[in-house]
Amino acid sequence: MADLGPRSEISFAQTFFCSAFAACFAEEYGHDFSLINCYTNARFYSFTGPELDVFDPRPKLDFCTIPLDTAKVRLQLQKKSAGADGVGLPKYRGLLGTVATIAQEEGISALWKGIIPGLQRQCVYGGLRIGLYDPVKVFLVGSAFVGDIPLFHKIVAALLTGALAIALANPTDLVKVRLQAEGKLPPGVPRRYSGAIDAYYTIVKQEGLVALWTGLGPNLARNCIINAAELASYDEVKQTILKIPGFMDNIFTHLLAGLGAGFFAVCIGSPVDVVKSRMMGDSTYKNTLECFIKTLKSEGKCKISASFLHAIDFSCGKIPNALTWRQAFNMGFFAFYKGFLLNFGRLGSWNVVMFLMLEQMKNVFRGGV
Repeated sequence: MADLGPRSEISFAQTFFCSAFAACFAEEYGHDFSLINCYTNARFYSFTGPELDVFDPRPKLDFCTIPLDTAKVRLQLQKKSAGADGVGLPKYRGLLGTVATIAQEEGISALWKGIIPGLQRQCVYGGLRIGLYDPVKVFLVGSAFVGDIPLFHKIVAALLTGALAIALANPTDLVKVRLQAEGKLPPGVPRRYSGAIDAYYTIVKQEGLVALWTGLGPNLARNCIINAAELASYDEVKQTILKIPGFMDNIFTHLLAGLGAGFFAVCIGSPVDVVKSRMMGDSTYKNTLECFIKTLKSEGKCKISASFLHAIDFSCGKIPNALTWRQAFNMGFFAFYKGFLLNFGRLGSWNVVMFLMLEQMKNVFRGGV
C-alpha cells in the first residue's frame, strides 16, 4: 500500500476480492494478540459462583473479533443504573467481566451474535473502502505525480472511500448491532429477531425500508474517521518503516504498521463509535446530537446538571466560561471511551490480521511469494 518502489499493478476486481477476503478472514478467526491479552488479564481475575468457576476462556473461546465486538457493543449501550444506595451498578465490567457475564447468562454462542451480518458488512465495506483507496489516492494527486503521496491526500482518499463504502453497508451494520445488543430476556419473552435474515425483514416490515439506514450520520462519521486513521496511518507508518535501513516489505513490517493503524483508529474513532452503537441499539434517540447530549449529560465521570446543558449556546458553539469548558471535558470524556480496551483489543488485532492477509493476497495476484 505504501508507494515505495515499482510494484506490478493488480486490477480493481482483484483488489476488491483481496480486501473482502482479508476483512472477512480477520472478522472470522481469532488472533494471538487478543488471546494473549485475555491470558494476561485472567491471572488477575477471579470469578465466584458455580457457573463461572467452570468458565475458562482458553479452551472454550478463541477470541475472534466478533466476541470482542459483541462485548464492546454491550458496554457502549450500557447506561448507568442506580442501586439502593444511589451508586451506579453496571451489569458489565471490563473485558473478561463482560465476556463472562454474556457467556454465563446466554451461553458461549451468544458471543458470536451478529457474525452473519458482520461478514456481509466486511464483504461490502471492506472490499470497497480498501479497493477504492489506491485509485482515489492516485486520482487526487494526478496520474503524472512522482514520489511519495502526501499524508493529506491519503487522509482525504480514505475519508471518501470510507463514506461511500459505509453508505452501502449501513443495513448490515444496523442488523449486526441489533443482534448483538439483545441480551438475556425474561422467561416467556420472545426475541425480536430469530436471525440476520429475519432482522432485515422485520425492520423493513415494522419500521420501513429507510430504517435500514438508521444511524447513518454517526456511522458515516465513525467509519470515515476510522478508515482514514487505519488506511492513512498504515500507509504512512509502513512507508516510514521501509525508509529505515534494514527493514523490508515483509510480515514484520506489516505487523508493526497494522498495530499502528489499529491504535490510531481507536483513539480517534471511539467517541463516534459510542454514539453510533447507541443510536443503532436504541431507537429512542431522535438524532445524533440528542444521543451525544444525553450521553454527555448522564454517562460522564460525573453528572452534568440540566441547567448547565441549557446554558450551552449551541447556535454559536459557546460554553459560558473556562470553568465549564473544563467541567464539560472531564465529565463527558470518559463516557465516549467506554470499551476502549475492548475496542483496541479488537481493532488492533483485527488490523494486524487483515493487513497481513491483504498483503499476502496481493502478492499472490502479483505473482510474488
